[in-house]
Amino acid sequence: MILPPLREVVERYDLIAKKALGQNFIFDTNLLDKIVRSAKSRDPAPFNEGTVVEVGPGPGGLTRAILENGAKHLAVIEKDARCLPVLNDIKEAYPNRMTALQADALTVDPAELGGAPRCVIANLPYNVGTALLTGWLKHAKDFSSFTLMFQKEVADRLVAAPATDGYGRLSVLTQWLCEAEILFTVDRSCFTPPPKVTSAIVFLRPREKPAAPARPDLLERITAAAFGQRRKMLRSSLKTIGNVEKLCEAAGVEPTARAETVSVEAFCAMARCLEETNR
Repeated sequence: MILPPLREVVERYDLIAKKALGQNFIFDTNLLDKIVRSAKSRDPAPFNEGTVVEVGPGPGGLTRAILENGAKHLAVIEKDARCLPVLNDIKEAYPNRMTALQADALTVDPAELGGAPRCVIANLPYNVGTALLTGWLKHAKDFSSFTLMFQKEVADRLVAAPATDGYGRLSVLTQWLCEAEILFTVDRSCFTPPPKVTSAIVFLRPREKPAAPARPDLLERITAAAFGQRRKMLRSSLKTIGNVEKLCEAAGVEPTARAETVSVEAFCAMARCLEETNR
């Protein structure tokens, strides 16, 4: 079975991108291939012997690129029922290599869709991209990598260092569990319809163990308080958490510091101190 060009697919099935679903389609096959090749070159095992998971395939451009690059098992999650006939056509063109699940990706554990090693490659819907990532991070050990498209502003936050623009709670939680890098940016003109912002492809590789020991719930609690009032000094933002002097001493930071200057390791030290205090 020979698949028609992507623009013809969109016209045939009347797939008008829906803003409510965060849809912006990419028809540039060279760009789609570049995304997949970038992922595969860094993490080939899921293609060769495991599972590649894609979220929000839409008209299937990235889906095709993943299969053309040799994925033995591709599992896709698509919320929009209009896209199911498109995905069925792709399944027929690549027999026994693809499964499709109609569901809201926020309610699905991708690790249940196929055997390890697993990676996720996705042009994430803008409206739920951050929520999807934070959910996946809680089970990062189940994956060997994530290659994801975000708004560039979000991508910058994922890789931001302390005392730089964009460094925040998402930076801490991501870098605690993963090594993160921006691979390249994607101009808004590459999309149909074009979004208002530039996008970027981010590659995340889960660490064998977190950057520093910490209990996840306590690290989340401390970073939520610290960055919830990021312009305030720690002695103010953390006063509802516990003994601020003791927390800061354990982390080797001054109570007069602000959250945006505190390293991932220092936040982890605070979490460990809080755990010991509450025993």
